[in-house]
Amino acid sequence: MTLAIFDLDHTLLDGDSDVLWGQFLGEQGLVDAREHERENLRYFDLYKSGNLDIYEFLRFQFSFLATHDLESLHRWRHRFIDEKVRPVVLPRALDLLREHRGRGHTLLIVTATNRFITEPIAALLGVDNLIATEPEMRDGRYTGGVCGVPSFAAGKVTRVRQWIGERGLDLTDSWFYSDSHNDLPLLREVRQPVAVDPDDLLRAEALKNDWPVISLR
Repeated sequence: MTLAIFDLDHTLLDGDSDVLWGQFLGEQGLVDAREHERENLRYFDLYKSGNLDIYEFLRFQFSFLATHDLESLHRWRHRFIDEKVRPVVLPRALDLLREHRGRGHTLLIVTATNRFITEPIAALLGVDNLIATEPEMRDGRYTGGVCGVPSFAAGKVTRVRQWIGERGLDLTDSWFYSDSHNDLPLLREVRQPVAVDPDDLLRAEALKNDWPVISLR
């Protein structure tokens, strides 16, 4: 069985769903827009430079989930998907997903962004399988903590190996599409790594290793 794995932000989407969620919350007056955007962009810069403390970022991001009830969160999320996510879905990404699906491949999105944000995005893209960072929930509310290993950097390898192990699969025949050097650990694990509109570090690594470099924009 062939497994086609995809990063989400800046790969299948022309943007970052974490950042877009923060912008949406600010626009709705649900957080201090200026302060939240400043922190969000600071973390995004750390991500791009390879210096992000994922647990520090998750504490920042999950604090909002922990202070609101699920009904309100789901209502806001529905609007977020319509207003912020649909406009940044890349048509050529949909074509790529359709191509792999048509070849009978199993599609899997693996993203560092949390499941609360990304589950409806995966559904929008028609991808049934999702590995995302899991916000902890207790008694029907988010706690602000993280559950298990965040699917970030080397954590993506851990989570993918757990996922395929539970299903009796392997990476013998596998693809992984990503834009970020943070995903090099998983790119090195698959049979066919593909750099998609890559950052400078990933582009250099792809050229050095003769990996395909494509654009979905």
